[in-house]
Amino acid sequence: MGKTPRKGDIFFARRLSNVSGFEHIAIDGTLKQASSIVNDLSGFSYKSRLKGCRDISVIYAYDIERMEPLCAQVFPGHCIDASAYREFIRENKIEKGIIVADKGFPSSKLADELKQHPGLHFLTPVRRNDVNIEKLELLKFDGVLAGTKQQVLYAKRKSVSGRFFYSFKDTGLESSEQKDYLNHRLRHNDFNNENYLGKKEKFGLIVFESDQDLSPKSAYLCYQDRWLLELMFKKYKSNEQLVDSRVQSDFSVWGSEFVNFLATVITAKMVKKADEKKLLDKFTYGELLDELEHIWRKTAAKGPVQSSDPYWVHPFKDGMQILEELGLSEPIATLDGEPKPKGRPKKKPVFVGPKRPRGRPKKTETD
Repeated sequence: MGKTPRKGDIFFARRLSNVSGFEHIAIDGTLKQASSIVNDLSGFSYKSRLKGCRDISVIYAYDIERMEPLCAQVFPGHCIDASAYREFIRENKIEKGIIVADKGFPSSKLADELKQHPGLHFLTPVRRNDVNIEKLELLKFDGVLAGTKQQVLYAKRKSVSGRFFYSFKDTGLESSEQKDYLNHRLRHNDFNNENYLGKKEKFGLIVFESDQDLSPKSAYLCYQDRWLLELMFKKYKSNEQLVDSRVQSDFSVWGSEFVNFLATVITAKMVKKADEKKLLDKFTYGELLDELEHIWRKTAAKGPVQSSDPYWVHPFKDGMQILEELGLSEPIATLDGEPKPKGRPKKKPVFVGPKRPRGRPKKTETD
């Protein structure tokens, strides 16, 4: 598979062709340990130098609206984020949509792609020392953002060049960052009041730059939804149960990562299906897989799979309930054709008349 990359390119192109111009595409990468010395992909990244091991960099494009990865590509571990992201966009022909990247991919690196593709837009965070924060007075907030769980201040400004800037200050994040800063100063005994006052006003601050005139709430929700890609990377490294292939050559790494991409797409579809059925309100994704892994079948069903057939091995209650809610097994039906109610049936109350009053009856004058 690694020696026929054209097949993978066709597969990615078909997935990207379904993207509309209004969908948000999150682009981010993750480092994966690969200590091979016989290929050109394993290298020392800025993080792995401290660990003393080599990495490869895997970059994904993720459709926020559909909650699925669109395409992926492997880069050497020592490749700089900005240059790798730019090549990733060009190689995969991402020509429409709104790119939501991280601070490692500034908007200036997208200048050529934006000129060539009018349907391509961006929403990228800027660093807290950016000159536009002071120039556009982004610390003078317009109000409190409605419709969010956190208390978030917001401001929106338009620059002379026509770019839009959105600033947000999360009060919860502000408190957390201030606490971490003071604890760090306490451990090192190097508190300085001037430095503290200079950083204090920017605790919890998040600033974005875009070429689109969005509402502040839409821009903030894009930032929140981008963390779906981070959660996907977490599943990619832990919950997908990928087998260590111990591959060495460049072709083997490319082929292995394409298979991993397919597994990630399947995982994303499973998570979305479980979320639609409200199963993630009762179980975590790991608990969901654990329940399903304990259920086996002795033989394949000739017709629709039913919970009442005798071919199940270890049909635990929670696991069978998950299968039924996902539509993978038909629940046990009663004689009336309706699903059998779960649990022990309730007893019908029996009327036994009024209770006898407690104690000895009082004597009357006739007695």
